[in-house]
Amino acid sequence: MTINCKGSLIDLSTPKVMGILNLTPDSFYDGGKYKNESEILSQVYMMLKNGATFIDLGSYSSRPGAIDISEDEEKKRLSPIITLILKEFPNALLSIDTFRSQVAKLGIEAGASIINDISAGQLDDNMMPTVAKLRVPYIMMHMKGTPQTMAKETQYDNLIEDLMYYFSERLALARSYGIIDTIIDPGFGFAKTREQNFALLNHLELFKTIERPMLVGLSRKSMIYKTLNSSPNEALNGTSVLNTIALQKKANILRVHDVKEAVECVQLINQLQN
Repeated sequence: MTINCKGSLIDLSTPKVMGILNLTPDSFYDGGKYKNESEILSQVYMMLKNGATFIDLGSYSSRPGAIDISEDEEKKRLSPIITLILKEFPNALLSIDTFRSQVAKLGIEAGASIINDISAGQLDDNMMPTVAKLRVPYIMMHMKGTPQTMAKETQYDNLIEDLMYYFSERLALARSYGIIDTIIDPGFGFAKTREQNFALLNHLELFKTIERPMLVGLSRKSMIYKTLNSSPNEALNGTSVLNTIALQKKANILRVHDVKEAVECVQLINQLQN
């Protein structure tokens, strides 16, 4: 199970880790944390050193109720950081976390390798045609509504069946445009209650029937810290526990804030399974 990033085949049959670099002032955990070039490069260096295969750059906060910013503002936040990182780390595989096709295009043309779309093309009809032209891997997440409305979009006939249908439909559309490398993301925390998030994790292995690599993003999310009556800052241990469960249920990529700990989860599960 491989994806093609800049001509290199990345084998996802051994799980990989994607480090999160938020370039927003209002993300739920690390918003505004990296304020200058030195801090950004230091964080990227540590993530790569600790074993991240990918770095996911997000310049639009998608936390529940986040402020909607303009496309120009998203580009303004993102463009110089791609250049900065690739000048220092030319072999880094950067993922662009956006639902806007023109931001995706800018990111790939600046040297990024992957598009990570929380809406799977639903918020921009030009996204899939753009990804097809760019010929890059495409991560398709499940979400209903928008970041501003998704907290109210938690009604399902059957959670797992509804998500299965969603992915079958979005993957068929991607194939119709000629997109080859697709990755699914069930979207923990997006248009789902805490109980629904745990039900989704409990049945995560069922999504392997789709026969596409699966990315899981559980890092420091509210399903962890609200269950434990703590905070995002105190949610690392809980994140490691749920990442371990996700790996046992065949996740291929862990998207995380804390790379070292996630890589250790992968190493231990690999040892257990081998």
